[in-house]
Amino acid sequence: MKNKKILVWLSGGVDSAVSAYLLKQEWYDVTAGFMINYLAPEGELCPTREDIEVAKQVAEYLDIPFFTFDYREEYEKKVLQYMYEGYKQGITPNPDIMCNSEIKFKVFLDEALELGFDMVATGHYGRIVENDRYFKLHKWVDQWKDQSYFLAGLSQNQLSKALFPIGHLEKLEVRNIAQKIGLPNAQRKDSQGICFVGKVDIKEFLQKKIPNSIGDVVDTQGNVLGKHKWVFYYTIGQRKWLDIGGQSEPIFVVKKDIKNNILVAGTDSDQELRNKELTCSELHFLGKIYDFPLNCHAKIRYRQEDQRCRVEQVEEGYKVVFDQPQRAIAGGQIIALYDGDVLFASGVID
Repeated sequence: MKNKKILVWLSGGVDSAVSAYLLKQEWYDVTAGFMINYLAPEGELCPTREDIEVAKQVAEYLDIPFFTFDYREEYEKKVLQYMYEGYKQGITPNPDIMCNSEIKFKVFLDEALELGFDMVATGHYGRIVENDRYFKLHKWVDQWKDQSYFLAGLSQNQLSKALFPIGHLEKLEVRNIAQKIGLPNAQRKDSQGICFVGKVDIKEFLQKKIPNSIGDVVDTQGNVLGKHKWVFYYTIGQRKWLDIGGQSEPIFVVKKDIKNNILVAGTDSDQELRNKELTCSELHFLGKIYDFPLNCHAKIRYRQEDQRCRVEQVEEGYKVVFDQPQRAIAGGQIIALYDGDVLFASGVID
């Protein structure tokens, strides 16, 4: 692996900066690449302009070449349109997973290979383990920071061309390395929000493409509790923006009736908010295809503790039956399936 040409996705964050440093210490031929995927209009909160300046400082500090890659058109088509269309259909899309599968490890990776690089590297917290040219995606050492869930759409080819240099380190160790070597972004906070768009008000962001549509908020018995303006923007289990006063308990979205523009709200104890089963029309396998029925573990959201389940093949695709009822299963979100700490498959929840 020594002297291989590696294009590191330098995001402006400390994780990718330390990744670039560690690769250079291991005598890789390291180049930094910054992806310009989204630039908000002036006056709108957007991290890209600040990120690119920080990334330049890091590359200069590490004495590695720095290039930018403009993927705004691809990001609009592959990620933003996917997100808009998902919300219009009443489901809850996951733009971060789509961004990894379609932009970072597809468009960026493909161009890197065309330019003569051997692999790409990122600051993701996950571990790729190779055994006889077969690549497995393992969880990171800290389950609360593990990012394997966001990598659930990757393929064998993508895993074979990817490096996660900090996958063996605790987050505190990464920060300590950054401070010890004096990286200019050692104290910078981790990014939040939609991948490459930043921490925005999702309601305002979606209003660019989806107009307001006032409708009723009802309880599980059909009694009208109030009004909503944006049925498309809500997800199952959400409490924010309901703005329904006079309730003895906090209320949450338990169902969305897109056709009739109605939100159904209930308390945390309502059975409508929990379910032991879900279905997926298809499963994406990161490597070998498993035989079913199969007992394994699953996550239906980032940072969720592993949930024991049984996966079966049915006429409409796959059915997942959990040992314990799951709160707020949202159509459009991703379920990641684990064999021990190996992420072996994922699917879009119907």
